[in-house]
Amino acid sequence: MTEQLHDVRLRVNGIQYSARVPARRLLSDCLRHDLGLTGTHVGCEHGVCGACTVLVDGQPMRSCLMLAVSAAQHDDITTVEGLAAADGTPHPVQQAFSECHALQCGFCTPGFLTLVAAYVRDNPDPAEEDAREAVAGNLCRCTGYQNIVAAVQRTAELTREQGPAAKSGTAPPADPAEAGGPHRPQAPQTRGDRP
Repeated sequence: MTEQLHDVRLRVNGIQYSARVPARRLLSDCLRHDLGLTGTHVGCEHGVCGACTVLVDGQPMRSCLMLAVSAAQHDDITTVEGLAAADGTPHPVQQAFSECHALQCGFCTPGFLTLVAAYVRDNPDPAEEDAREAVAGNLCRCTGYQNIVAAVQRTAELTREQGPAAKSGTAPPADPAEAGGPHRPQAPQTRGDRP
């Protein structure tokens, strides 16, 4: 018996993608295998470790707990590949993780980066305890939380120094007009259909 496939359209990192997937396809697998966005890592596949965290409409989500067909109902998905500016300038969270030596083996890093980007957007001046609590849901097997907590606070410093432009790519404003203009690209690129 042939498994039924579903056509889905996903807007990921400002680019519109099309894919044909079975209903059971996880968003994490769709991103990696159907769209070729391998920056999202899959650790436990049970939503525990947080390595697969992406932003769905600006909110951190475990992509191993969301189906691709469900994700298609949302407006925007941001993976770690979408954090940097279009010209390649690193997002403050990427710069902070580098400066604070919080990258370590790197497997958990994409999940931490997307989580912290959203956290600092909503909490621009976190105390150390707040930063520690914010990352408590993501697991680092290198046990390097001290540097990660330092990177959360450095991200906040860099974001404050760089102003609102530093936040681009991580959170669509509720009202684009209120934020001074549209957040999303006006004419998104389209990738061809992939099986």
